[in-house]
Amino acid sequence: MAVIPAASAADLAPRYTKAPPVMVEVWNWTGFYIGGNAGYSWGRSNSDVSYFNTATGLPIVPPAGSITSAAFDMDGGIAGGQAGYNWQTGSWVWGVEADIQWSGEKGRANYLCSAAVGGPCTPGLTAPPLSVVGTSLALDQSLEWFGTARLRGGFLVSPRVLLYATGGLAYGSLKTSGTLSGVTANLTPVSVFGSSSETRLGWTVGAGVEGKITQNWSAKLEYLYMDLGRYDSLTLSLAPVVPIGARVSSHFTDHILRAGINYQFGGPVIAKY
Repeated sequence: MAVIPAASAADLAPRYTKAPPVMVEVWNWTGFYIGGNAGYSWGRSNSDVSYFNTATGLPIVPPAGSITSAAFDMDGGIAGGQAGYNWQTGSWVWGVEADIQWSGEKGRANYLCSAAVGGPCTPGLTAPPLSVVGTSLALDQSLEWFGTARLRGGFLVSPRVLLYATGGLAYGSLKTSGTLSGVTANLTPVSVFGSSSETRLGWTVGAGVEGKITQNWSAKLEYLYMDLGRYDSLTLSLAPVVPIGARVSSHFTDHILRAGINYQFGGPVIAKY
């Protein structure tokens, strides 16, 4: 009888198991995102005052010693939220973003239509005493809120870090309050208070850096310059007691520095190798 020897382990062909593909996460910037931010703003109001005679409507030429122009700081904290969309093409990222901000920016200035013998700043007083300095205006301004709608474009210095420039429309609500004070012909003090708020449309430009923390979360640091233009901010009058009034014209600009965090919708992109 023939005997067939059993095959030894050494006689068997080796078996190879294919290793699983390596999963690599790709940093993708394309998609919708929302987020929040906080920071500080260094605002500036350049405000001019023109005086007029309420009886005739004619402008008043203030005498020497008057204060008709002032540039004052309007600094304060800011906080708000943003939303946008990015498109990534290679190392370039393009996008649109809109934000809305609460603002604590405010400032103050004082103006004077100086008294003079027979001068126009103290109607009815031909020879004002030394205690009468003229018709004064105490002005307060604040930026109540603002927002922007901007384009963004930038370059990825690494897959996770974006340097970008941005610019577009800006808008905001500026509140102006003032107290106009003077004296009557019999030296009785008189004053009037008034305020107004106006929503202004302007422009903004800036730059920033944003870095991915995870595929969905990122953090950014951003600077913006904002200009809301010149506008007629407030008109006050002591009439009919004293025939004098004041008109205020203001130009507001702002330097904004803020840090923020964004959440990008959509899951991570996985590449197999």
